[in-house]
Amino acid sequence: MLSWIVTFLVLALIAALFGFGGIAAGAAGIAKILFFVFLVALVISLLLGRRRAPV
Repeated sequence: MLSWIVTFLVLALIAALFGFGGIAAGAAGIAKILFFVFLVALVISLLLGRRRAPV
């Protein structure tokens, strides 16, 4: 998932460099959404991983 975030961020930077503001804003928005989804998934996996009882 982090690779998708980096891909959309690079796409946003390249689009902004060439003056395509709408495409840059869209790609940056998608990257931001994916970043927050990744953070939520990370926190959930950390919390669920700690609740296991040692065997």
